[in-house]
Amino acid sequence: MIIEQIYTGCLAQGAYYIQSGNEAVVIDPLREVAPYIRKAERNKAQIKYVLETHFHADFVSGHLDLAQKTGATIVYGPGAAPAFKAYIAKDGEELKVGDVTIQVIHTPGHTMESTCYLLKDKTGKPVGLFSGDTLFIGDVGRPDLAQKVKAELTQDKLAAHLYDSLRNKIMTLPDDIIVYPAHGAGSACGKNMSNETTDTLGHQKQTNYALRADMTKEEFISEVTKGLTTPPSYFPLNVMMNIQGYESIDKVLERGQHALSPEAFETAANETGALILDTRDAQVFAKGFIPNSINIGIDGNFAPWVGAMIPDIRQEILLVTEKGREEEVITRLARVGYDHTIGYLKGGFEAWKEAGKEADEVHSVTADELADLQQKRDINILDVRKKSEYDSEHLLNAENMPLDNVNDGMPLIDKNQTYYVHCAGGYRSMIFNSILKARGYHNLVDIKGGFKAIKENGSFPVSEYVCPTTLL
Repeated sequence: MIIEQIYTGCLAQGAYYIQSGNEAVVIDPLREVAPYIRKAERNKAQIKYVLETHFHADFVSGHLDLAQKTGATIVYGPGAAPAFKAYIAKDGEELKVGDVTIQVIHTPGHTMESTCYLLKDKTGKPVGLFSGDTLFIGDVGRPDLAQKVKAELTQDKLAAHLYDSLRNKIMTLPDDIIVYPAHGAGSACGKNMSNETTDTLGHQKQTNYALRADMTKEEFISEVTKGLTTPPSYFPLNVMMNIQGYESIDKVLERGQHALSPEAFETAANETGALILDTRDAQVFAKGFIPNSINIGIDGNFAPWVGAMIPDIRQEILLVTEKGREEEVITRLARVGYDHTIGYLKGGFEAWKEAGKEADEVHSVTADELADLQQKRDINILDVRKKSEYDSEHLLNAENMPLDNVNDGMPLIDKNQTYYVHCAGGYRSMIFNSILKARGYHNLVDIKGGFKAIKENGSFPVSEYVCPTTLL
């Protein structure tokens, strides 16, 4: 028997490949399905089932393409009602895969169709639980996402269902089974996830706050719903794509990989209203970019920030990337439902410069340069980290304008004033600066290295208590 976790760090997402004999299943696949198919071919196996733990919100699953390309059956748990052909399994039903058995365990709470899959070896001994977003390592699934799709499902109602699912169906399983969750630390599907991506159920019973043996339902609801941040706006849109279906990834890649000359790129930008997305490193972008383009670096927390900053997943997009990374960017956009890339700049920004086209830049300063400036005069500093980061520790004279709330905070910025902008390390501040630049705010200066560099400089007074100067 083969059990393989296929973990994608930028989404903090775990898909799973299980094989017994010449049959295999894939659980919660990503949008690009070729790696799963190649794996099965190398192992001389046929993918029999595509098991979905629920209708995902944070990414578009590859279930449709994988089923179409392999003939596998898509399986959901009770209550699922997809708009495409799928097998809706019963609670407790067992699926045979080679010599092993996979038992369906309906665990409503994160969503109402949420389902875990219990793997049993050829002797019938339970060995692994593929827990989806029901149980994470150190946390459980947040119970507020399904209400974005169905309003009557309040977070308290869902949390109550989750409590019952965990107590009655998960915590009764053997302590030595391995828990294989759908996400780890960094995912917005939970709030307290561990960096570890597997654990025994017994250890989770000892360490996971939500699995305390003496916890009442009321305590569970209170603790699980406390401190939930607003989910990214693309989450309900991804849910609907996973329910209703979507265009094949092959067509998305074909459409996006149109290499455009600088002239053709400029024409497309002017005629289509497409958003120009520049995915180069923040400081590379700062030294020169196409006017009105938005920077979200491919080597950072790319997909979640695309989802947060581009509200319409149907938005047409033109790409400026590092040479050779065009397909990677298009694929990673498609993972979160942004299927309408219409081309990329052939030769990258260097080709744009060589063609003599207009360019813009963002001025940057180091923490040392900022310290010198602050000694000479009062300066405006904007901290674009999350409020929780700011509340924990911030510069005494900095105002907080979280990147997540950039549209709300923008009217509070005086276009005639100069602002020095930082985040934790420089990734989010350049997103912020590029968005405001595109909207006519030209007096923004990026602080290289962000708050980390500022602290290392040691010249700035830092507050470790909540400061009331927060711009929302």
